[in-house]
Amino acid sequence: MIEVRFVDGTLELRGDAPPELVPPAFRFDRRTGCLRAPAAAYAEVALALHRAGVPFEDRARRWQRTPWPLAQSRTPRPYQTEALQAWQSAGRQGVVVLPTGAGKSWVAVLCIADAARPTLVVAPTLDMVRQWHDLLQQAFGCEVGVVGGGEHTVLPLTVTTYDSAWAHMRHLGARFGLVVFDEVHHLPGASYAAAAEMAMAPFRLGLTATPERTDGGESRYDALVGPLVHRAEIVEMSGQWLADYDTDRIVVEMDEDERADYELCREHYRGFVRAAGIRLGEPGGFARFLRLAGTSVEGREALAAYRRQRRLALSSRAKLRLLGALLDRHKDDPTIVFTDDNATAHGIALAFLLPVITHQTKVRERSSILGGLRAGRFGAVVTSRVLNEGVDVPEASVAIVVSGSGTVREHVQRLGRVLRKAEGKRAKLYELVSAETSETFTSDRRRDHVAYR
Repeated sequence: MIEVRFVDGTLELRGDAPPELVPPAFRFDRRTGCLRAPAAAYAEVALALHRAGVPFEDRARRWQRTPWPLAQSRTPRPYQTEALQAWQSAGRQGVVVLPTGAGKSWVAVLCIADAARPTLVVAPTLDMVRQWHDLLQQAFGCEVGVVGGGEHTVLPLTVTTYDSAWAHMRHLGARFGLVVFDEVHHLPGASYAAAAEMAMAPFRLGLTATPERTDGGESRYDALVGPLVHRAEIVEMSGQWLADYDTDRIVVEMDEDERADYELCREHYRGFVRAAGIRLGEPGGFARFLRLAGTSVEGREALAAYRRQRRLALSSRAKLRLLGALLDRHKDDPTIVFTDDNATAHGIALAFLLPVITHQTKVRERSSILGGLRAGRFGAVVTSRVLNEGVDVPEASVAIVVSGSGTVREHVQRLGRVLRKAEGKRAKLYELVSAETSETFTSDRRRDHVAYR
């Protein structure tokens, strides 16, 4: 008798299975004298044996069909229905791409109800785990398990972090028929990808607003989750499902003394790079600079000069004056001010008496600040990167990007934070860029998206 078992995130295939029915993922394991593959091969091998009429004993699967009737009545938007149908047509595997604020999580609810299987939802942060927990509990009117942040309650509907999924999937991988990967662009990383490979779930859903990765890792979605089955962009949805919006990149001239300081520091840093024969434009060039910087006094001085010129460009006095003018112009509009780092965020918060949220802000304080923005007690909040992704942010109309990385994903996520639809609303994103600095190239890179054309 052919037998399939789940063992520590892998499948063991024992018995005389016809070689033509054994998926290529299986390899002979001398230690145990059987064929072994990542648990993700379960659907392929089970389906191949079933279609060929070959009897086998399934000792791997530890889930049963589990109906999930919706406790909330909500009419899906047309694109949400289209996403569900596309996922169904792809064998209930695949990635759905929708802008921030378009209701990706409700697409997941529809897919969970349709799949009727125990489901594990994987999210990047504990904040997002808590949001998913509350959403699923309200949507299905049932208890929802949590794995992560000191909790380990596994129920037929469970939410976990990517870190906890990686740590526990070797034990949990046989218990769920559907896995939902929120912000799926995190998944192709080596450790997180291993969590997907250790899961048996034949049904898989990935959700993101920005699937592309700088390392090309999006090519792994097919193997880990399934193909991209549905995609809609901000420009397609603004006006009807998302707010209309404008973006305004404002180039700011630095004060003369800061400009002189910037040029001096930049030449110091660039001189060290030239002398060391480092080509910053090549892969690994900047990493090589960082390695060499720690090996000599000259290198440490060059690194300090690099940090100084960068700080001058990202948070010049001229930028802060302009920020003050924009805050005054939009004093009646809920506003989020974005920075690239915590130090700049705290500096702005102190200068303009604004509440600040960073990754160090406790959950209760963060909730209080966001509640204050929602209730109108605060006209604006300032944050570094913590509100870029996932966290449920109250409706805001204006985003002011004082500084940021060069990634398209971050810039699109920040725009998405102000696109929640409201009657008569027209959202606005300002991007402040220091003239004739490396920041202009950073700005060009992050604007390489249809939302900014």
